[in-house]
Order: sequence, then C-alpha cells, then structure tokens
Amino acid sequence: MTVRALVFDVFGTVVDWRAGVAREARRLLGPAVDGDALADDWRGRYVPSMQRVRAGDLPWTPLDALHRASLDDVLADAGLADVGADVRAELVLAWHRLDPWPDVVPGLTRLQRSHVLAPLSNGNVALQVDLARRSGLPWDCVLGAEVVRHYKPDPEVYDSAAQLLAVPPSSVVMVAAHVDDLAAARARGLRTAYVHRPAEFGGRVVPPAADPDADWSVGSFEELADRLGC
Repeated sequence: MTVRALVFDVFGTVVDWRAGVAREARRLLGPAVDGDALADDWRGRYVPSMQRVRAGDLPWTPLDALHRASLDDVLADAGLADVGADVRAELVLAWHRLDPWPDVVPGLTRLQRSHVLAPLSNGNVALQVDLARRSGLPWDCVLGAEVVRHYKPDPEVYDSAAQLLAVPPSSVVMVAAHVDDLAAARARGLRTAYVHRPAEFGGRVVPPAADPDADWSVGSFEELADRLGC
C-alpha cells in the first residue's frame, strides 16, 4: 500500500521535551533549580491530567491549560510556591520552545518531498505552530487532539488523520517513539513507524530499541526517509 502521509507524535519523538523544559526552568527560576527534576515531575503529571478530560471529569481543556494547572503542584513540591503568576505563565511557554532532535529537520525535509506531513500530537495548535516556526519544522498542516477535542489514545484522534487528509487509514503512517501510541494507531488501521529515542528520559528509563509490531523501526527520521525511499 502506498504511503501518502506521515503523522507524528511530537513530545519525545520530534522534540526533546526534557532538556527544553529544564533549560527554561533554570533560566526563569535560577541556575540553582534542579531543572531536570522539575521537567520530570511536570511530565509525570501529563497523562493523569489528560485522563481527567478523557474520563469526563473535566470539559475539553487544551494542553497549555492542563500544563498551567499542574504547574502549581510542581512548584509547590519543589519548594517554589512563591513564584509569581507572570513567571508561571512564562514557564508554560517552555513547552513552546523545545528543540528538535538533530535528525528531525533534515529527515522531515526529505520525507516531505514525497509525503504529506503533520503533527498528530496532544499539544494544542498554538503550541505546535510555535514549535514549527521556532525550528523550521516543515509541516503541511497541524492535526491532533485540539482539532477533534480528544486526547490520544482516544480513537477519534487517529481516525481524524485519514478523514481530514481524505486518504485511506492504511496509507497513513503514525510515527512515534512510544509503543503505546503506535498500538493505538494500528488499532485504527494506520501503519506505524517506531523511532528509538534513548535520551528522551535522560537515561532514567531507556525505551526498547525496536517495536516488533511496527511496520518500521528506525533510529532516526533520516533512517525512516531511507527506508521509505526518500
């Protein structure tokens, strides 16, 4: 089956969330702050906050607002409860200023020559646009959670990629560094590509080298471009 489009998980797959959030935490809170620990704690609240929306405990809430709500507890637990509202707002924008992994822009540039590319992320649209403009990510459009008001792994997110691009699900490849994301995409008929990102969690957790259920397992976007003949 011809691959028409590739859609991408973003946090951890396209961008290095841990290093970026830690960098911004040190910049805004001072060099003595343990930025890595703060980033890890904040990220640890990511899935539970989205689950409250998925379970119906909260109405639809974009990721920026979920990040802002969980930040209060992150700062309190770090002994930083006196941080002002303006700094808190700026910290939320740390997620808009993340750097891509080194292989991402050259790999996407090659892939875009033959395929439609889009993020399929839980990040809100404004966040995705800021990341793209900051680093030159060559997306053709922005898809994902906010477009359909569902968070992955809700099936509506994966279904929307093929529906909005007007192509069969089997011609869309979900690209991610997380096997659970890929499993949910396969359940909706998408093909899948696993990208190994060993440094995503700073070495605390090392993800598997490959996903045996994926159509492709690669170590970089450039390797994926090679495998797809780009």
